[in-house]
Amino acid sequence: MKSAEKSTGGGAAHGAARALRTPGGLSVRVDVRAVTVVVLLLAAAFTASVLLIGTGDFPMSAGDVLKTLLGGGDPGQQFIVNELRLPRVLVGLLVGASLGLGGALFQAISRNPLGSPDILGLGQGATAGALVVIVLFSGSASEVTLGALVGGLVTGLSIYALAWKRGVHGYRLVLVGIGISAIVTAVNGYLMTKADLVDASRALVWMTGSLSGRDWAQVWPLTALCAVLVPLVLANARGLRMMEMGDDVSNALGVRVERVRMLLMVSAVLLTAAATAAAGPVSFVALTAPQLARRLTRSPGPNLLPSLCMGAALLVTADWVSQRLFGADQLPVGVVTGVVGGVYLLWLLVTERRAGRI
Repeated sequence: MKSAEKSTGGGAAHGAARALRTPGGLSVRVDVRAVTVVVLLLAAAFTASVLLIGTGDFPMSAGDVLKTLLGGGDPGQQFIVNELRLPRVLVGLLVGASLGLGGALFQAISRNPLGSPDILGLGQGATAGALVVIVLFSGSASEVTLGALVGGLVTGLSIYALAWKRGVHGYRLVLVGIGISAIVTAVNGYLMTKADLVDASRALVWMTGSLSGRDWAQVWPLTALCAVLVPLVLANARGLRMMEMGDDVSNALGVRVERVRMLLMVSAVLLTAAATAAAGPVSFVALTAPQLARRLTRSPGPNLLPSLCMGAALLVTADWVSQRLFGADQLPVGVVTGVVGGVYLLWLLVTERRAGRI
């Protein structure tokens, strides 16, 4: 009897998978370790979210936060939790999840651990779009968000088009992305020199990456986008997993390689651009989340769902740490993720060099 095998997150760890038989006679392979990691990461993200909601100028215990979220609490607690802090935490979770999933897609498509939006220049492209709106048009917050989204999309599509040569391959994508990143960074520097003091201060705050002041206006668009793209990406996880064996093998197995690659590439660009538009260019979450998720699951493949959960847990935890150590809104979350991610990038470069891959 032929059996169909599926694995959580795009891969199964050796010796950690368990076969389950469905009523239809199919054998479904479940990676127990990957499922456990996903559950633990979700628990960590929830715990960090509750602690973050309770942190601020008006501190609240975890019990009071949970009671208020369930409809209890006095009117003051309900206002603080539901109107001020909950939207910020939800934006953090959605942005982290989008960056984690987008980073996993880019790394899987490029087959390179350095193939993340931070390295490829998507964050810089979104920043350029936002700066154009701020510096040249003195646009509103919603217009800045739209400008960042357009900038990220244009940058991503430009990288894909320039990297195309009978398909898109790993190192070519990374090298083109690095070149585009350098060009866009220079453009951003020029735009900052043209800005007046007020616009320059406003742009600098946005460029740091922060969750401060985020409200329900940022929550709903991100929720809608994730509701569409996350199921679409996970539905194509099997094809992405097969593409790691090479285009020829994937085509022989029935995978429409270029169609799947283009679909997932556009999805990754949309996720990254939307996350950047909502919170600014939060550094290195897209780079570190997939790598940390893979080390925890010990599974080959893109590990899409664990990367998504890792990104969400990383960002809200970083925001909680910044508020606990420096006070409410004193240190943008982008600074914390930048420091941690920079250290991780140096370690990754050393590891890849010792392995002879760079």
